[in-house]
Amino acid sequence: MRRYFALSASILAFVMAAQAHAQTQSTPEGATSPNGQAAPPANDAGAMPDAAAAAPQEDYAGDEIVVTGIRASLAQAAEIKRTSPQIVDSIVAQDIGKFPDPTTAAALQRVPGVQVTVGGNNEIVSPLVRGLSDILTTLDGREIFTADGRGFAFQDLPAEAIARVDVYKSNTANLIEGGVAGSIDLRLNKAFNYTDPTIAISGKLNYPSNAEKLGPQVSFLATDRWDTGIGEIGALINVSWYDIPYNRPTNYVADRRSGNAGPAGAAGLLLPISAGGLNEYGRYQRPQANGSLQWQASPSLEVYVDGLYSAFRSKYTTAFYEYRLGTASSVTGVVPTDQCFTANVGPDGFNSNATTDPSAITQQRLCNFSSATFNNPEAFTSTQAHDNRTDTWLAATGLKFDRNQLKANLDVSYERSIVNNANFVVDIGKRIPSVTIGLDSGNTPSVTAPGNPMVDATGYSFINALFQDYVRSSGGLFAVKGDVSYDFDTVLKTIELGGRYADRTALFEQVQLGVAPPGGSFATPITAANLPLMRAPGIPQINNGATFVLPSRDYLLSGTGQEALRSFFGAPAGQPAFDPTRRFDVAETSYAGYAQAGYEIPFGGGPVTLDGKLGVRYSRTERDITGTGIVSGTPVTTTVGKTDTDWLPNASARLQLGGGLQLRATYAKTLARPAFGSLNPGLNYIVSTNPNIRNGGSGGNPDLKPQKSDSFDATAEYYWKDGYFAIAGYYRDISNRVVNGVTAETIDGIVYNISRPRNVGTAKLKGIEVSGQTFFSFLPGDLAGFGVFGNFTLADSEVGGDDPLAGYSLQGVSKYNYNVGLLYDRSGISARLVYTYRSEYFDEDRSGTGDVRPADSPAWLNYVRPNGRLDFSLGYDLNKNVTLTVEGSNILRSRYQSYIGEDFIWRDTRTDDSLYAVSVRTRF
Repeated sequence: MRRYFALSASILAFVMAAQAHAQTQSTPEGATSPNGQAAPPANDAGAMPDAAAAAPQEDYAGDEIVVTGIRASLAQAAEIKRTSPQIVDSIVAQDIGKFPDPTTAAALQRVPGVQVTVGGNNEIVSPLVRGLSDILTTLDGREIFTADGRGFAFQDLPAEAIARVDVYKSNTANLIEGGVAGSIDLRLNKAFNYTDPTIAISGKLNYPSNAEKLGPQVSFLATDRWDTGIGEIGALINVSWYDIPYNRPTNYVADRRSGNAGPAGAAGLLLPISAGGLNEYGRYQRPQANGSLQWQASPSLEVYVDGLYSAFRSKYTTAFYEYRLGTASSVTGVVPTDQCFTANVGPDGFNSNATTDPSAITQQRLCNFSSATFNNPEAFTSTQAHDNRTDTWLAATGLKFDRNQLKANLDVSYERSIVNNANFVVDIGKRIPSVTIGLDSGNTPSVTAPGNPMVDATGYSFINALFQDYVRSSGGLFAVKGDVSYDFDTVLKTIELGGRYADRTALFEQVQLGVAPPGGSFATPITAANLPLMRAPGIPQINNGATFVLPSRDYLLSGTGQEALRSFFGAPAGQPAFDPTRRFDVAETSYAGYAQAGYEIPFGGGPVTLDGKLGVRYSRTERDITGTGIVSGTPVTTTVGKTDTDWLPNASARLQLGGGLQLRATYAKTLARPAFGSLNPGLNYIVSTNPNIRNGGSGGNPDLKPQKSDSFDATAEYYWKDGYFAIAGYYRDISNRVVNGVTAETIDGIVYNISRPRNVGTAKLKGIEVSGQTFFSFLPGDLAGFGVFGNFTLADSEVGGDDPLAGYSLQGVSKYNYNVGLLYDRSGISARLVYTYRSEYFDEDRSGTGDVRPADSPAWLNYVRPNGRLDFSLGYDLNKNVTLTVEGSNILRSRYQSYIGEDFIWRDTRTDDSLYAVSVRTRF
């Protein structure tokens, strides 16, 4: 019912927008807009003329135009796209502190070809450019990352801090190398963006429908500029803070094995070893501050200092709730289906890939079931109590010189990013009378235990182990970057030269310590330790969302509780020291230089012009990585050094035909260096304390090569006063693509599922993007405020060579995704209704694991089913200084669903949140 109410409310909001009478008029020519920026003249529909929307083509200077409203924001983004020498799509803030979506990553999903996923705390995360995650992220042109990774957690930089985002899908030589898929540049507000003193304050109340609690967020921006005896000086400060509750339940059906090795009554079944769910819930905070100081020392010279601090704080619970189906005494009430296959099965009922004795392998015909009751199984609940912290600092200084035809800039920056994660885990369990697994009306697995015995605190014992997991990872980067260009009034328009030096460090440390209960699993009552319990929010597919009890998170995160449990389990007192076998240390130095020429060829003095760029970038990377792994029970430390040298050419051509029509073609060679964790020479593994789960581990691959791509793009673009239409074709010939695979390996006589990265040789990615936007200015009256936008991407990918995944699509790549939106911007009303869709893709390769699967199946992949989300926003200018906004995301309650290998082998159902918010923004 809530879903239909939300949809009805959003439709009603748009009807009201269309009928509303004008209360605030367009800013008259020559006036000052509410944000203090000199306003461009507007036409009778409120649209910005093309010249007013113009933006710099390449410079990272703080000379952006601050705009207001959806129409102005989209107009500037279109102008950036039109004039850029690369294939680029942009998102521009609609006003100070007002990005089009609640987060940066959420806004990026609107860009043609960008796909995203939903994180554990319901935030949109992990943007993929044309299905590829190998993206270099920059902040005002400077490389930025999180801790020991190559990538940046976009959610760590609140949208209120962003003025603009550029998504580069093709490279030019002046851009930093490191993203085979492209690069994303985040741009902050700068003091010289504003002509007048400006203060902007915003407050928002968020209501996540799963958590059913309010979460505040606030932001503040102040800026001014002064004429002094030493030149003009500008200063800006921006701070923001979030405190958001969340609750994300997940239902899962775990790995399958042959029922012939299971409990009585399961013969011939494709039997899940367990079924259950988890609920990740809690709150997170995101404090952030950034500032800029600019000094126009002379008409030709600007000196600046920039600073950023962003952080993440969260104490939260991952509450597990599982029924161990393989421990049942019998299975009854089986309703088999005709969904069957023949599998090669080892003596333990799992896939035979780790069985060394061929005579022990049998072929078995196994069938799925739509319902079955498991009698007297073990069941358990578990509290993973987390305390996670991320801190990122960036400081930069530099100068920009611009006199006549000569431009030069020098930028020196340092970033430091640290992650500290603590995870304290206690499992408790008991046997229950029975549990039934079936399918609900939506073909989603449902779990029912009569009487909900897991909410009854009696009868629980400690199981598995007291498990402690502590991680500290950090990264640092000192970089110096210089560029110089000279303009010519000939066919040769510019000569550009530049270079960059970067010194990168990374450190990862971890300890994982498990200690079994003193009396044994299922034999040590929790009452012996006076363990306090709490109730966790339910999971919709388990007992219709009924609550269950589990160890108290607050107790597990308290010093008193941790020491009491360590003493009871016989673990050493205090937080355990980091394990030297779970550590890697990296020192990487890179050098880059480039040369690039810009050209412009007019044809016959008319509107037809050919322009573009020709360039090459040289990159040299020197890296040492040290890691420690276990070899035959002994820690072995290894240092691997490697040097890579690459030449990265680029060429682009744009043919302007006049009347808003242009054609474009580009070529660039790009690269992406392997993640440091993937290069770690150590191997780590752990024996599972759950007898129904195969032991696991992970290892790096120091021989990984950088991924490289020959990237070709061609576009046809048409621009007019109110919008544009563009169609693009692209082709990526990728070598050394990295994928993660899980393989069953025998170490000291024990079988482990070991996850390792590998290069797959070659891969092809090709596709088409179609995008456009327009406002209907020709309509009468307030109807002229309506507009539409949309984009569609086809991404056809295939792994080549002799890799086991040859012939399959690339991991994480959806073949289709699209956005379609209805807009309104007029008379003080600003509204948007957007639907975003992503087709099926696979997110995990489980080919080498013990999952039983068809004997003739060359790969065993976890597929995510197609998914779409509907979002809306409605803003109203109460006056020229105050705007009230109501917005909602995922109002149709779309959710993540997956299956493994065959469509009928159910896996996860993740109940993504719907988020509603009311905000007030003021600007003076």
